[in-house]
Amino acid sequence: VLSSIALQCASVAARRGQIDTVRLGLVTAGLTALAFLVGQLVAWRELTADGYLLTANPANSFFYLITGMHGLHILGGLVALSRTIAGAWNGTRPERLRLSVELCAMYWHFLLFVWLAIFALLAGWAATFIEICRQLLI
Repeated sequence: VLSSIALQCASVAARRGQIDTVRLGLVTAGLTALAFLVGQLVAWRELTADGYLLTANPANSFFYLITGMHGLHILGGLVALSRTIAGAWNGTRPERLRLSVELCAMYWHFLLFVWLAIFALLAGWAATFIEICRQLLI
């Protein structure tokens, strides 16, 4: 959530030409994304220590697969974000930087939506989540 908010702030700042705010938003987004990944690794470690092993049952395998794939997508986003951060410090043309920041923000908003959906499904809110989606489509 924090990464998405930081990137939205950076996107608005890029449209306004506020390079210092863009840099702050980009770095904040990167650091909070790294903190999220570290938190996920800590959670995995605690789960395996408590006996929730990948191969113990299909539910565990599904959990590790889904959260692991989400983590890989975050890593991919961090690669793009790193390039954008480098561009913010290396004098990339303002219009190109704005586009890079906006694309990173869009990707991160999508990752946030996916994580909220994963969290809802894993937390047992599947029926409620499906009903909300159904209402949105009507």
